[in-house]
Amino acid sequence: LDVSEATRKDYEYRIGLFIVRLQSEPFTTNTFINYKRYLDSRSDYSVSTKNKYLASARIFLKELHRRGVIPIDTTLNVKSFSQSRKHRVAGLDDSDIEKLTNHLQLLERTKQNLRLKAIIALLLYQGMRQIEIVRLNVEDIDFATKRAYVLGKGRNDKEPIHLHPETVNALHGYIKAYRKAHGALFTPITRQPAERLTTRGLRKIVHQALSRAGIEKTVHGFRHYYTTKL
Repeated sequence: LDVSEATRKDYEYRIGLFIVRLQSEPFTTNTFINYKRYLDSRSDYSVSTKNKYLASARIFLKELHRRGVIPIDTTLNVKSFSQSRKHRVAGLDDSDIEKLTNHLQLLERTKQNLRLKAIIALLLYQGMRQIEIVRLNVEDIDFATKRAYVLGKGRNDKEPIHLHPETVNALHGYIKAYRKAHGALFTPITRQPAERLTTRGLRKIVHQALSRAGIEKTVHGFRHYYTTKL
């Protein structure tokens, strides 16, 4: 598929549920719509999560049809779950940022906390998307010009962005502590250093910080805050 590696991994992560359903019943023209009804019955999934699982199955079946494995596209005329804007999580506000800032200032200067502060700086001061952050390489950070070269959503080439002074300080402290010279800017601490941090891993790191600061918001809330301030 002509998709990003992050999107591919998300499809791979979610398609398993559909495969399990296929093993319990014969494949028919109603398999996809029956899967949607099954997802609809799941009270432990949000509407957004249900749509992600449904999208993975839709892409899977469409690709099977394109390759001639199945004779018809069984996903036609099956809509996604409708999602009201009222159910979307609100962005962070000034009070949340004050709580988070106070929490970060009290943290010890460990390598793990320096990584956290660098990630928060990119979210808060640059308004970067999660996927844009995990795609960053050490070589993309130019301290001389105080710029970062970012591969944005739907882009084929990297574009320069000016870095906020707080972001420069956070990135400099992080890179110096980890002695990073090249490769992925952010890597998992518990895995091989060569591996790149995933968006799922990034969300886990930031969610923990928000929770410890007493903030019940999502990571995407930083982008809402950033755009509101602009």
